[in-house]
Amino acid sequence: MHVTANATVSAPIDKVWAVLTDHVGMAGWAPGLTVSLGRPGTPEPNGLGAVRRISTPGPGPDIVEEVTTFEAPHVFGYKALSGTPFPGYAGEVRLSEAGTGTRIEYTISSTASFAPVKIPLAGIGQVLLRLLVRAASRA
Repeated sequence: MHVTANATVSAPIDKVWAVLTDHVGMAGWAPGLTVSLGRPGTPEPNGLGAVRRISTPGPGPDIVEEVTTFEAPHVFGYKALSGTPFPGYAGEVRLSEAGTGTRIEYTISSTASFAPVKIPLAGIGQVLLRLLVRAASRA
């Protein structure tokens, strides 16, 4: 199952891409998070194969994600390696030019077949999109 949230920002696509793919920089626009790069990707550190560790406030485990798609400046994808309550959790962000701005399409998915899982996934997707839009708008 998957959920998708969309928004358009006035920032150019290259600026949105730079914000989206700066893993350690996420801490600057996602309140309470601490992000570290556990393994660099290729051909650049934040690229394909990069592993990021996201520490959230509270007692929950760190979320560890691996970058699975890195097609600058249009498609960024990742999958959770550990730390989420959703089996097969993954995310994909597609960026496209929209005049002088950028359209953001953020999809979150899970292999869970239990229908009520879609509700928290949709909530997470909306929160992540709002945070990204706010950060991209400031860029």
